Amino acid sequence: MKKIFALLTFTLLATACDNTQETTTTQTNTTQTVSATATETASGEQAAAAPTTGEGATTIGMSISTLNNPFFVELRDGAQAAADAGSAELTVLDAQDRADKQASDIEDLVTRGVDVILVNATDSDAIVPSIMTANEAGIPVITVDRSANGGQVAYHIASDNVAGGKLAGEFIRDQLGGSGNVVELQGVPGSSAARDRGEGFNIIVKENPGMNVVAAQPADFNRAKGLSVMENILQAQPEIDAVFAHNDEMALGALQAITAADRDIMVVGFDATPDAVDAVKGGTLAATVAQKPGDIGRLGVEKALEVVSSGNVPATTENVPVDLELIK
Repeated sequence: MKKIFALLTFTLLATACDNTQETTTTQTNTTQTVSATATETASGEQAAAAPTTGEGATTIGMSISTLNNPFFVELRDGAQAAADAGSAELTVLDAQDRADKQASDIEDLVTRGVDVILVNATDSDAIVPSIMTANEAGIPVITVDRSANGGQVAYHIASDNVAGGKLAGEFIRDQLGGSGNVVELQGVPGSSAARDRGEGFNIIVKENPGMNVVAAQPADFNRAKGLSVMENILQAQPEIDAVFAHNDEMALGALQAITAADRDIMVVGFDATPDAVDAVKGGTLAATVAQKPGDIGRLGVEKALEVVSSGNVPATTENVPVDLELIK
């Protein structure tokens, strides 16, 4: 009997040990499964932001002045489509129209060791030290839409903003019969787009003595600022025949102010954003100079891929023009 009892006791203990091991193993496996799922979710979120392109893919960094503007959203989308088509990894950083943040963003891209950096400058002067930092790290730089006033830049891809400013000025001149009071709403001071569009517009003004610029003020390419600046100008200037805004966002803001003041003033914008094109079709915006931001972004990435695949970086900046047209 004692032997039987001892045998039963041993069997029960052995069974208990097996169950404990099984439970422990199950818990361990469950923990591993949860961890794997968490990692998978994190990877999925990362993949949504930056699609997996495979090991050894070309990495391109893009520092963009602001994504709070439909024009630059379209530029980014064009770049992303080209990156996807070329199996490249594109990282886009939004400078939020701040030169200091853009400098920090480019420093981050240099630290990451991307293959090429695309730059849409917030300020054409302030961006120079950042471009030189990339140069020192051996990273080729390509500017898109807005140029830089220094540093080594392989390619500059943009519409001819001086020609675009002239196109707007010629349209206003023709509509006014060569004379009238005109307001110029300027973009971000220091940006090449504001400088060049203003230069082109004022070439036409100087050629036509009857055209009188009664106010020229910056509204930073921003719709809300375009509204507020135009409100102040309307109060100060009783006679205004036309407004040239360096971009559509400011033009649309100016239109709001003009409508609220019940004034009849022709407004011309620049960029041909969807809202602006709709306003032209609706008869509220007289015209807009059409750029092709999607093409600018696409060409930027295509040139980046070309630089990486060939290993050739132009010693001096090569300009890649993108066509303009007037939508009226």
